[in-house]
Amino acid sequence: MNFHILTLFPDMVMNGLMTSITGRAVQQNKIGIEAVNIRDYTEDRHQRVDDYPYGGGAGMLMQAQPVYDACKSVLERLPEGRKRRVIYVTPQGEPFTQQKAKEFSESEELLLLCGHYEGIDERVLEEVVTDYISIGDYVLTGGELAAMVIVDAVARLVPGVLHNDISAETESFHGYLLEYPQYSRPESWHGKEVPPVLLSGNKREIETWRKKQAKERTRERRPDLYEKYCALEESKAFLMKQKLLHMDMIECINRGQAEVLYRSERELLLRERCSGVLYHAGAPENPDEWEAGQILLKEKQNGKLCLVLHGEQMVTCVEELLSLRVSLTCCQAVCTRREKLPVRGLYRQDTFTTVLGYQIRSLGEADGDAVLAEYEGNMPKAYVRECIRKGSMKGAFLDGQLCGYIGMHEEGAIGLLYVHPDHRRRKLAQALETVMINEGLERGEIPYTQISADNQAAILLQEKLGLCRAKINLYWME
Repeated sequence: MNFHILTLFPDMVMNGLMTSITGRAVQQNKIGIEAVNIRDYTEDRHQRVDDYPYGGGAGMLMQAQPVYDACKSVLERLPEGRKRRVIYVTPQGEPFTQQKAKEFSESEELLLLCGHYEGIDERVLEEVVTDYISIGDYVLTGGELAAMVIVDAVARLVPGVLHNDISAETESFHGYLLEYPQYSRPESWHGKEVPPVLLSGNKREIETWRKKQAKERTRERRPDLYEKYCALEESKAFLMKQKLLHMDMIECINRGQAEVLYRSERELLLRERCSGVLYHAGAPENPDEWEAGQILLKEKQNGKLCLVLHGEQMVTCVEELLSLRVSLTCCQAVCTRREKLPVRGLYRQDTFTTVLGYQIRSLGEADGDAVLAEYEGNMPKAYVRECIRKGSMKGAFLDGQLCGYIGMHEEGAIGLLYVHPDHRRRKLAQALETVMINEGLERGEIPYTQISADNQAAILLQEKLGLCRAKINLYWME
């Protein structure tokens, strides 16, 4: 991922960002950071980039021409097809949140435009800017500090930037909870002791304590977040009545990726914030007065809609109201175990080498062409390539040749499983899925997969792995 900061003070930006974690990530080629001096693109012989605003008023305004040319110089040298966004940091923008940082981390090229004086000529903003972002309700002397905040928050979510990627998921704001209090040596300091539970070595008790502390801290310091957390917990209680059927929605909440759009005693509508997929569970008492349906109509007006129905009872209603059609009927299989699946006879835990000599490893961007050459699924190839880029796919290799692969979808389901015909009946699919399940269990997740209802081979594989299958189908509608 690359950051391009358009500024009048490039040294200020680079001196701040080329240290600590972001600086190390640049040195390791995990991310790229450059500062583009807007002043280099002015046509004024005195290097001026500002002028008086039409209509009068205090202060000066940055002119359109140098800003536009600086932005254009960056965009023109970016490879075609790269995901790009141009962010203008301004107090008038949308509030910057952890969720927004996660959204920006899905891009490949981020341009951050730093204003000064009274701002920038509106005409150039209309031409180049895709996002207006504010880091708070206050005014700074320029946009550089705000841009640095955004770069730091986004960069740490890029795979490989943090040594421990799990820490990016378990800290403040994950699932609307603030982070729990933390302690280091010595055990006693200024008469204050480290809580005994943290010295016990009992991981389950430690996690229980941390969850309780996070809830109490959020309730005291951020009641607005705590209210959202409680809404999610109540939603999860509703879903747990049919746990296997609703595991995709439950895990969406557990992983801090859920947004409640509608909730009543009889139904629930969630948005999965990474993929934008909407999930619906339950049914209204009177379909003719379907309040969640009105929300879905508004969502459809905002763009392409992808909806997952849990059960067949609402399919006809959705077809008539939203003109959506079923694109996939599938069943959900869930790993209900807490301990890892046995790997004996499949592969060695330390190296992911199977008994027949296959090497299982994470796929990188260099493997993309090999995967897509074999890909036979119904997802767009650009989506598959993006999954590889995010590091959410694994491949099986024999003598350097790709023989099979598996991945995790944006919304959290294990899928994209494929084994080349020449390598089938060798437990390779079982080994690949076992690796994915066990890594999910290590992260504290409940692994699950969704299989086409008529794919008997895949259904048998889930049974062999010991996964439990929901009796009611899911319906993907688009």
